[in-house]
Amino acid sequence: MGTESIEGQFMEVSRLIHERIRPSLPELSRYGSVEELESSPVYRALKSFLDEILGTIQSSANCNSTPESKDFLRVLAWNIERGKQLAGQLEVLSRHPFLSNCDVMLLTETDLGMARSGNVDIAATMARELGFNYCFIPCYLSLVKGSGMERDVKGENDQGLHGNAILSRYPLRNLRSIALPNGIDKMAGKEKRIGQQQALVAEIPFQQGTITFVCVHLDANSSQLHRADQMKKVLDELPARGPVVIGGDWNTTTFNSSTAFHAIMGFWLRVLMGTGNVIRNHYLHPYRRFEKRLFELLEARGFEYKQSNMIGEHTIFYDVKDMSTHEGLAEWVPAWCFPFIRWALREHGGGCPLKLDWFATRGVAARNPRVFHEVREGRCVRLSDHDAITVDIAPI
Repeated sequence: MGTESIEGQFMEVSRLIHERIRPSLPELSRYGSVEELESSPVYRALKSFLDEILGTIQSSANCNSTPESKDFLRVLAWNIERGKQLAGQLEVLSRHPFLSNCDVMLLTETDLGMARSGNVDIAATMARELGFNYCFIPCYLSLVKGSGMERDVKGENDQGLHGNAILSRYPLRNLRSIALPNGIDKMAGKEKRIGQQQALVAEIPFQQGTITFVCVHLDANSSQLHRADQMKKVLDELPARGPVVIGGDWNTTTFNSSTAFHAIMGFWLRVLMGTGNVIRNHYLHPYRRFEKRLFELLEARGFEYKQSNMIGEHTIFYDVKDMSTHEGLAEWVPAWCFPFIRWALREHGGGCPLKLDWFATRGVAARNPRVFHEVREGRCVRLSDHDAITVDIAPI
C-alpha cells in the first residue's frame, strides 16, 4: 500500500485533512463502532480521501553525503511514545556516546499533527535535525486527542495522524507498507481512530549489500494469537530470501487484552502461577509459553531473535504509581481491578518488568544487542514509556 512520496504529496495529505476531513470530525467521532462508521453516509463520502491519507508514505532525503564505510550497521528500535518528549529524544540520539552512532532507526508511535505532541511532524523533524533520510506511514487518523491524560492537553489536533517511521543515514528504496488487521474495534472505546497498524518496509543499500528493514508495531489490545497472525501477515509480504531486519514494539505482554474479561482472567491465572515466577519466566521470556506461536513462526521462516536481543532484559516497566499508565489502562479495565494489581505486586515494589520490544533478523550476523534503560529511568521526565533497543548487524 502506498508508494514513495514527494513533497507535493505532503501538501495534498494536509489539504485533504483540513478541507475534507476536519469539517466532518464531529459527525465521524459520534459513532460507537467501525460497523456504524462504515455504514454512515458521511464516511462513505469521505472513504476515498481517507484511503489516500492513510495510504500515502511520506518520505524525504536529508542526508546528501555518503556515510563512511563500515563493516556493520547499528540499528535502533524505539517506541517513542508519540514523540511527546521530542527535544530530549533528539538530544539523546545526537549526543549519547552509543546511540548517536545509530545508522537506522525503526520508530513506532510517531505523531504527525497531534496536540499531545505539540502538533509537530515528529518523524520529519527528527530526520531533519539528525540529518537522516526518513519515511513515515500513518496508521491512524485520530478523531480525538488521544487516550487517558492526553485528552486534557491544550489545543486541538492539526492533522491528527499517528504511525511508524524509518530513519536512515543511507538511501531508502522500494518503500511500501503492510496493513495489519485490527485486534479490537478502534471506534468502540474513548480513543476513537480510523485505520489500522501498518508495518513500514524499506530497502537500504549498504556497502556489502542491500538489507530490507521492517518497522512493526503489533496491537496491544489483542490476543496472543492475533499478534502472531499480524506477524504472519508481515512475513507473508516479505521476500522469501535475502537479509531482513524486523524491529519494533511487538506488545508481547503475554496477555490476551482483546477484552477486559480476557485480561482479568489472564491476570488471575498469573497470580495462581505465582507473580514472581511469571515475572522471571514469562514476562521477560514471553516466547516460552504465552507468545510462543509468534516466535516459533519467526523461526520457521528463517528468522532468529535470541542473538539479536538481550534475552531476559525488560524494555518497559509497569508501575502502579504511574498515573499516565493508570489512566490509559483504566479506559478498558474496571477500577475495582487496580487494588488487586497492587496486591499482586506488593512483594515487587508495585512494579513489573516486561519485554515488549524486539528485533528478528535473517541473513545477517547480529551482535552486541543492548537495552537503554536510561532513556526512561532516573529522569525527572522520562523520554518514553519504552526503552530504546539496538543491535549491530552485517550481511553474512
